[in-house]
Formats: sequence, structure tokens, C-alpha cells
Amino acid sequence: MNKVKIPMVMAAESAIESMNGVESKIHLIRGQRVMLDADLADIYGVELKRLNEQVSRNAKRFPQDFAFQLKRQELTILKSQIATSSSHGGRRKLPWVFTEHGAIMLASVLNSERAVEMSVFIVRAFAQMREMLLSNRGLAAKLDELENRISDHDGTITDLVTAIRQLLDQPDAPPREIGFHVRERAVRYRIKR
Repeated sequence: MNKVKIPMVMAAESAIESMNGVESKIHLIRGQRVMLDADLADIYGVELKRLNEQVSRNAKRFPQDFAFQLKRQELTILKSQIATSSSHGGRRKLPWVFTEHGAIMLASVLNSERAVEMSVFIVRAFAQMREMLLSNRGLAAKLDELENRISDHDGTITDLVTAIRQLLDQPDAPPREIGFHVRERAVRYRIKR
């Protein structure tokens, strides 16, 4: 019984680690969430050279909204964001990046069992990232609403503070005397002797 459970638990943990690893390889370029060709080659278990060969052989399957080649400036910015070091030699060609749809199309073009298996993780990672962005947009909208409410209250609070200051700044009234004041005409008292 334990022999069956342990591999299942290990497979689940491995799947979670794979999902987290895939999410960390998704980048935002040209307003789209994409993955680098080298990262996809690593995930799909193929050589980068073979991956790029399949992309060039099946160019019609990869329109601009599925895959595009980075510009030098974009590559420089990306390298600074992910803190990769430039090794001597390096790549001769600029890397390709693939959107969610491009990554799925790439898995079908590569036609390997691992590529099909890992494409599920990639789709899930993109979906999870989409959900996070939507929840952040909802949070941003709520913050805007709260800010508007506070600005409305700010005017009310400012008026209240002004009224309190006016009350405090009023000139002091003369102090009130303690005791009774008789308002009768004074009568002379006589003492009989």
C-alpha cells in the first residue's frame, strides 16, 4: 500500500515544482506573456537547435501572435530582468519567444511524448498567471473606489476641522461672576439706638 502512495505523492510534488518552475519562466514582452525558446526546449526535453528547426519548417503555424523573434534591445532588457550572465560565444541568432498558443503549437510540432505532457503544465501556468492579473485588476479597482470615497470624506473632514478651529478662535467672553446680583434700588438701613 505504501509503495503505491509514495510514488503518487512524489509525482504530485514534482508536478507542483514543475508548475512553479514554468511560471518563473513566463515574461512580459511587447505587452504579451511569453516564454523563451531556450526555456521551452529545456521543458520539452529537446535541443534548442531542433526546436528552432521545427519552428522554421512550420513557419505558417507560428503567426506573430503565437511567436516572434526578440530585438536586441528587448534581449538586453530581458537579460537584465532575469539576471543572466553573458557567457563567451553566446547565441548567434536572437531568441524566439512564444505566447501561450505558440507554446501549445510548438508541443504539437515537436510531437514528442514529453512535449505533450509538459504543454499541460505550460497551459496551467499561463492560466494561473492570467487569474493573478485579473485579481490584481480587481484589487486596483477597489483601491480606486476607496480612494474616491476617502477624497469625498476629506472634504467633509476639512469642513469639520475648519468649524472646530472657528470655535476655538472666537474671542474669549469676559469671565462670568460668581454669586447673586441684586438689582434693587439700594435702601438705606437704619439702626435704632
